[in-house]
Amino acid sequence: MTKHSAQHKPGNGAAHQLRMRRMGIDTYLVPVVYMRRDCHICRSEGFEAYSRVEVWRGNKHVIATLNVVDAPLLAVDEAGLSEAAWRALGGSDGEHIKIFHPVPTQSFSHVRAKIYGTPITSEGAGAIMRDIVDGRYSEIEMAAMVAACAGNRMDVAETIAFTRAMVNVGKRLQWNKQPVVDKHCVGGLPGNRTTLIVVPIVAACGLTIPKTSSRAITSPAGSADTMETLAPVDIDIAHIKRVVEQENGCIAWGGGVNLSPADDILIRVERPLGLDSDGQMVASVLSKKYAAGSTHVLIDIPVGPTAKVRSQQAAVSLSERLIAVGEAFGIMLQTVITDGTQPVGRGIGPALEALDVLAVLQNAPGAPEDLRQRALRLSGMVLEMGGKAQPGSGVELARSVLENGSAWNKFQAICEAQGGMRTPPRAAHTHVIVANHRGRVGAIDNRRLSRVAALAGAPKAHAAGVLFHAPIGTAVEVGQPLMTIHAESPGELAYARTYAQAQEDLVQIIQ
Repeated sequence: MTKHSAQHKPGNGAAHQLRMRRMGIDTYLVPVVYMRRDCHICRSEGFEAYSRVEVWRGNKHVIATLNVVDAPLLAVDEAGLSEAAWRALGGSDGEHIKIFHPVPTQSFSHVRAKIYGTPITSEGAGAIMRDIVDGRYSEIEMAAMVAACAGNRMDVAETIAFTRAMVNVGKRLQWNKQPVVDKHCVGGLPGNRTTLIVVPIVAACGLTIPKTSSRAITSPAGSADTMETLAPVDIDIAHIKRVVEQENGCIAWGGGVNLSPADDILIRVERPLGLDSDGQMVASVLSKKYAAGSTHVLIDIPVGPTAKVRSQQAAVSLSERLIAVGEAFGIMLQTVITDGTQPVGRGIGPALEALDVLAVLQNAPGAPEDLRQRALRLSGMVLEMGGKAQPGSGVELARSVLENGSAWNKFQAICEAQGGMRTPPRAAHTHVIVANHRGRVGAIDNRRLSRVAALAGAPKAHAAGVLFHAPIGTAVEVGQPLMTIHAESPGELAYARTYAQAQEDLVQIIQ
């Protein structure tokens, strides 16, 4: 949503005018407009189903996809708006809006050229990102761009160009402290919720760590989803600055602060297509780190046969690209390659992962040791990068801050500063999946295990997910619990249970 450009001003007459009506239809982030086929605008402009249209209310506008209505759902002089379109335009039912053909998208010529093998220049990347943020790309056009850049078809120069373009179309945070540190995981590993432990440890040691995290799209939880069960995360830039100035750190949802809006739009296309190439991943991660004002960044790269990064060679290649692009933006960046063969902790899903985090922060008996050790390792590296610990002594400093309760106190303070600490919800319905033969757990399919949690309702249903009981190496007997599915409704529980029981090698038990 932007003010109108000089090249395309809406007219003042009634020829393009309809009355707006809120339809209450959730189309996620995609603005949709509903119009009668026999309305005067559809007939005069030749609009058809799936046309792109530009809709104006006063000086606010949005580019939307048209759905044509034949049934008497709307009056002939009404235009229905999806929730995404309604949020963009504001206003109230009955107000007049104007609808036009949008200005042709010139930047798509760079995408066409890329499809035929021509690298995208800095100028081309900038034009593409501006048009994407302005809503001028359809879902099909964005999918074409993602596909054109997938399969490692982006070199380092193009990755830098896309990173810079993503930064330039969003906002940037500025801090009066140095260094500003951050930690990120490339993902693909259920339960790997180390961020919620690393941030309070590092902040308690006096380093500035303004962590903006993502919500899950296809996985059962993102850091923001898990944190949301413990404290508000949808806070604006001014609130983030207050929290960081007061507590040295925060754990907020990045999508609410417009740091890299082009990336947030592209993610919804990349994830369902499964075309998250190295170049796109690096541009996505580092555009947000640079926009957040980070000067020192640690990237966790889990490697495993069912993780996002599946081989050591792929991890090294990704690491080299991250470091090269980080240098171009003046970011001191380190990577760490970690074990991605199995879930971390026990919980998979927002509330269940939050309970693991709380157990570690509170030094509770029986807290997941793998989550604790992984978080300490990452915290130690960040503390060394930020100059708070000498090389090789970061883990010991992190451990002392965790064990003496300083990290737990800092976490509570961050939660309060973000709006107040919450108690994670508990699921109303559970079902235990048991071993059907004796043996030892030899392998776990991370992707399918995440799928079970997602079918149970995670992440939208915060209490839903999987409590996992059988890490690799566990000796099991017939009937011994492997996992407990948690759901907020009987239907979702049955859905996840049916899927889990049909997967022979979800948890591989060897004799």
